[in-house]
Amino acid sequence: MRPNLPTLGGPPKRNPFGPVVAVSVILGAAAGGVWWWKQRMADVPMDVASQPASPQDAGTIAAAPVAPPAPTNDPVKAAGLERASIRIEGPLETALIQASDATVGPALAQVVTRTLVWWVRVPGEILRGDTLDVLYQRRPNEEPLVYAVRFVSGKTGQTHRAYRFTPAGEQNAHYYLPNGDELELRMEKSPIDSYEQITSLLRDGRGHKGVDFRAPVGTSVRAPFAGVIKRKNWNFGSNGNCFELVESGGKGRSALFLHLSELPKTIQPGLRVSAGQVLAQSGNTGHSFAPHLHYQLMSGDGRVLDPFDQHKTYRASLVATQKGAFDAEVQRLDGLLGTPVAGK
Repeated sequence: MRPNLPTLGGPPKRNPFGPVVAVSVILGAAAGGVWWWKQRMADVPMDVASQPASPQDAGTIAAAPVAPPAPTNDPVKAAGLERASIRIEGPLETALIQASDATVGPALAQVVTRTLVWWVRVPGEILRGDTLDVLYQRRPNEEPLVYAVRFVSGKTGQTHRAYRFTPAGEQNAHYYLPNGDELELRMEKSPIDSYEQITSLLRDGRGHKGVDFRAPVGTSVRAPFAGVIKRKNWNFGSNGNCFELVESGGKGRSALFLHLSELPKTIQPGLRVSAGQVLAQSGNTGHSFAPHLHYQLMSGDGRVLDPFDQHKTYRASLVATQKGAFDAEVQRLDGLLGTPVAGK
């Protein structure tokens, strides 16, 4: 049994003011701390106030000055262009991807090839150690625009140059040699009145059987020689609107015209036509990714012929009044191309 402890009197009475005073002191201290923090933060820039102070700067917080963006010293970028400079050691496309990137390199190789084919056969005559400089501009969802090409060829032993230029009063830009002659050859008795560029031909290494003329839909298409319409609109899924013209007499060649706009009702098998007669309009039908005319020549025994071997050819030149503007553009682009990359 637990012993009874002595009774010393009743329990002591509590002071009713003690807790109240303690709570008041605590609340007052907290309110003072909040007031002190607000006053301190009001003197600190917002971007710095959110950052912890370093040990070295304890008690002192200062805003770091924001430096303005450095101006670009690259004249190529300032012109809105890019430059690819390569020494060829393997496939052209691989080299251009490495000099640019995988998003633009493959398309850039195709566009550049359209200039190289007028100097050498692609790819067989592009040699290890050749050098290439290209000025180009990227375009969303379109192939890049190439403004200048400089190609040092071991095959020809020459430095070849071409410049994109739009003569005053003309709708289409073309590539020109430094002397003002067009880079591309033109055909006499051409199957098409006008065009922007030849985008494919037999010598470009793609295995294409004809010449592709990039041209707006509705450009007039003519008979290159007198003949008879043999057939039309066969294999429409690939060829689109098309017809075949067989030469009367002469060499007995056949000309195929593909991807046309809707053919006139007068174009029927057996129709006789004369050289230079307008027969149809260019289009974008069948398996075609852009408006163009596919023009193909075949021998009487079915061999594919190169139209640039079958037609007489010539080079158009800038007129004297356009030379000043062209020469100024050449000087500008040469400055952006800079010094050629080291060759062999």
